[in-house]
Amino acid sequence: MIISDKTIKQLIKDNKLVIDPFEELLLQPASIDLRLGNEYLKIDENQMGIMTLDDKIRYNQINSKEIIIPPHSFLLATTEEYIKLPNNLTAFVEGRSSIGRMGLFIQNAGWVDPGFAGKITLELFNANRLPIKLKAGRRLCQLVIAELDQTAEFPYQGKYQGQDTAVGSKVFEDEESIK
Repeated sequence: MIISDKTIKQLIKDNKLVIDPFEELLLQPASIDLRLGNEYLKIDENQMGIMTLDDKIRYNQINSKEIIIPPHSFLLATTEEYIKLPNNLTAFVEGRSSIGRMGLFIQNAGWVDPGFAGKITLELFNANRLPIKLKAGRRLCQLVIAELDQTAEFPYQGKYQGQDTAVGSKVFEDEESIK
């Protein structure tokens, strides 16, 4: 069941859900908007001829209050907000409709698992023919939170736990890559 604005607010008040910093103006009827942070990662295309699932990917780190995403370009970013989900809630990230209508696709890879703590790394793709300029602090996406039918037996403790900046792919750390 997707939880409402009223439930989100109560969970934060009861310290069962952490969204920091929290501002009520971010609440939507069935989600909470998240803002763009000021940390980005761009794949270092000059140092890599090909990407594989088995090798570490090189990124250029960018810290800026503004960034321009060229047409047909991919960039990792982070949210301003730190999230901590209890073991009975999961979440997923959706782009805001107004932003998507500009041709900017926003997601994060998969679910935000129960027990996750950290800032959300966002995957941004400019599908437009024009560059898109973004500013830190702007509402960019929304976090939709859902209640599990029961508390997770094995809450998230994975390789992205505790991230506080944009974090690149760690697929090379998967068990099948390590063999």
